[in-house]
This record gives sequence, C-alpha cells and structure tokens, in this order.
Amino acid sequence: MDIINSHLGETFSLLAAINWAFAVILFRKSGETVHPIGLNLFKNTLSIVLLVPTIYIFGQTLFYPAPSSHYLLFLFSGALGIGLADTLFFKSLNLLGAGLSAIVTCMYSPFIIILSFLYLDEALTLVQFVGVVVILFAVLAAAGRENSSDVSRKAVLRGILLGVLSMACNAVSVVAIKPVLEISPLLWVTEIRLIGGAVVLLVVLALHSSRRTIIRSVFSAKHWGYTVSGSFMGAYLAMIIWLAGMKYTQASIAAAINQTSTIFTFVFAALLLREKVTLLRVLGIVLGFSGALLVTFG
Repeated sequence: MDIINSHLGETFSLLAAINWAFAVILFRKSGETVHPIGLNLFKNTLSIVLLVPTIYIFGQTLFYPAPSSHYLLFLFSGALGIGLADTLFFKSLNLLGAGLSAIVTCMYSPFIIILSFLYLDEALTLVQFVGVVVILFAVLAAAGRENSSDVSRKAVLRGILLGVLSMACNAVSVVAIKPVLEISPLLWVTEIRLIGGAVVLLVVLALHSSRRTIIRSVFSAKHWGYTVSGSFMGAYLAMIIWLAGMKYTQASIAAAINQTSTIFTFVFAALLLREKVTLLRVLGIVLGFSGALLVTFG
C-alpha cells in the first residue's frame, strides 16, 4: 500500500491507460450493432449528465465566468474534436478492429506536434521529426497487412483514412484551444466541449435520412451493456482517472504511461476479441509506440 501511495500519480496513469484500452474493446463490440453517430451521441450525453455533479463536487461551476468567445471556442473544439473526430474514430474502429486501430491512433501525436509548430510557434526537434517518420512507417505497416486477413484491403485503407482524419480533427480541436485551456478549469472545459460535440451530433442526426435506424441501434438489447459500459469507462471515467494521474505526478511521466494504452489495446484485442496477431501488426504496434514516445519527449 505504501508503494502505491508513493506512486499515486503513476498508478492512476497506468489505470487510465488500461481503462481506455478496455473501453476501446467495449466500443468495438458495441459498434457491431450501434451506428457510430448514435454511439458517440450516447457517450457524450451520458458523460454530460455525470459530469454536472462531478463539477460541483470538485468545487467548480458549470457557469464559469469566462468571456463568451471562450465558450464559443470550446463549443467549436467539442464539435470538431468530439462530435466529428469520435464519430470517425468509431467508424474506423469498426472497419479495422481494435488492434489495427491502436496503431493508427498513434498519428495523434504527430498532428499535435506539427500543428503546434505551425500555429503556436513551438519548436520541432530532430528527435520529434524522427518520431513522426517512425509513426508513418507504423501506419504503412498496418496498411500493408497480409492478404489472408478477414478484412478486405479496401476496408483497411478506408479505416486507416478515417482514423487519420479523426486524429487530425482531434489535434486541431486541441491546438485551437490551447492558449485558453491553460487558464480554464479542466472539468468545465470538458463539459463545454462535450456539449459542443452533442449539439453538432443532434443536428447531424436530425438531418440524417436514417435517423430512426440510428436511434434504434443505440437501444439494441443485444449490445446495450457494451454501449453503456464503454461510454462510462471511455468518456467519463477515463477523463477523471487521466486528470488524477496528471495531478499526482509529472506531466511527462503521466504522458509516457498513458501511451501504453496502445499496447494494452493491442493485447486486449488479441485476448478478448480474438483478433489475429501477425508480424506486421506487431511491427506496427512497436513502431507506433516508439514513435509516439519520441514525438512526446523529443
């Protein structure tokens, strides 16, 4: 117990990585019957409801005294980074499976670094550039998987494209708010971004020709448990544990441990979903994880 208490931040960060990896498995199972738009909207709605009391428990307020421009910026960030990006991620996850999806999500770090270099005047080191190249090779390894796979090459390429677009949207949404994020309460920011994501999804759903089918898919009795548990673990609980890790240890240490979610997702996909473990997949996950660490700490 003393060891855990002395490394509380590291413990929370590891739990966050394991929690997110398991949530991805649940989202993958839920995605077998639930439409990506419906799953994303349910996830956001559940998180919004749970976050309201959480905000007040931590002594914060939903109506934070911030300029209206900050509210609009966070709403836009949520619409792009949660409403659009997460929907693309769920669609990519359905096409690729959890194991390959874990490789593609490593593209998030390069997008963050490149956008920060272009728009926030942050330096791009040689080590970080090497990390970006390594991650690109990881994604190419995923795209060049064996023809014996149970998923067509066309579906794999489409899944990778959607996954990369998801990471790009997510990165843009984060970089756009970074200057304001540093002076704003994290729980409040999370709530406003979730609202932005939910609003854009409601608009899309209202205009979608298959909206009734999408809504019915969310309440499918077959995978209802996966939908609820995945949403709780992957949105609400993941955010709380992640913040705890950041609070009780150095950000660099927490980030390194959080990145292990890539490996946990790959392992869980093989053990729980019986996804194939091939040489290209192992190579991709090793390259992706290594590149992400280089980009993060270079």
